[in-house]
Amino acid sequence: MRIILIIYVLMAKTLLFAEIKSQQQIQEVDSAVIFMYHRFGNDRYPSTNITIEQFEKHLEYIEKNNFNIWPLSKIIHYIKDGKKLPSKTVALTIDDAYISTYTEAYPRLKKKNFPFTVFISTNAVESSSKNYMHWGEMREMSKSGAEFANHSLTHAYLLPSNSETKEEWEKRIKNEIEGAQKILQNKLGESINENPKLFSYPFGEYDENVMKVLKELDYIGVTQTSGVVDSNTNLRTIPRFAMSEAYGDIEDFILKINTLPLPIESLSPISPLITLNNPPLLKLKLKRAMDNIECYTSAGDKIDMKWMSDTEVHVQAKYPLKSPRDRYTCTAPAKNYRWYWHSKLWIIK
Repeated sequence: MRIILIIYVLMAKTLLFAEIKSQQQIQEVDSAVIFMYHRFGNDRYPSTNITIEQFEKHLEYIEKNNFNIWPLSKIIHYIKDGKKLPSKTVALTIDDAYISTYTEAYPRLKKKNFPFTVFISTNAVESSSKNYMHWGEMREMSKSGAEFANHSLTHAYLLPSNSETKEEWEKRIKNEIEGAQKILQNKLGESINENPKLFSYPFGEYDENVMKVLKELDYIGVTQTSGVVDSNTNLRTIPRFAMSEAYGDIEDFILKINTLPLPIESLSPISPLITLNNPPLLKLKLKRAMDNIECYTSAGDKIDMKWMSDTEVHVQAKYPLKSPRDRYTCTAPAKNYRWYWHSKLWIIK
């Protein structure tokens, strides 16, 4: 996405100097960065793959610079309990349980004693396909720092189809969530993904109704939208930085792992679904006045920003966004060669 390239050009000029500076300059910040991976060393799928060289450099940077690697569940506990997250807290997550998680990622993570979280789409594992891990391999991994969480039963789209009634849709997605949870606990143990219950949205798609179902079932919703977690993060829209070959080089990783949450007090709309008004209007209320905020679409087009006050801004693209998904990504320079970051997902139907 061109938006990432634009941001990287702006960031690189300052963050490359940060490698020369002591990491002690990084101030205490109540936030955490979460990364999402899919495949490792499988160049047939570059959009969801990370090379082994890239992944090893990520782990080396984390280790060398003394980041706190936590399982995602621990970060969620801190947020729910109102505890302050330590500076430089990071979680590594993996979606879909591809076999390279076991053959490539797991040995490297185990060697460094790094915990990690794997989101499982259970029907894929139950199929016994050679492309996915088996339950026995997961039980082995759980003894060495891996935790496992819910990625639905069939990896289906959760938004309703045109042919579904509300009752049919609600029954379907509850079965996707609770059916997968039942299999996870049957295969890996009753305490698996129980407290907290984590759920990664298939394809990263959700809307306000999906969020309501997750809240009703007491699940945390984990997205594929880039950003940083803090105490103000909605527990149904936990952001993650997606890793792929195109955006997985060490320079890109350094930029992302050092980002900070844009200090947002509130935003609207919460739901990413666009049905009528396109381009959508995003309203942000900041915790304090800030300079130099810029926002872009996924295509790299600069977005118009209308300031209503020192802390309230309306953000709206110049042209309609294209289906199926787009984003508004807003950044601003921070101290110590870091950047504030917030992305808003839009789903265009």
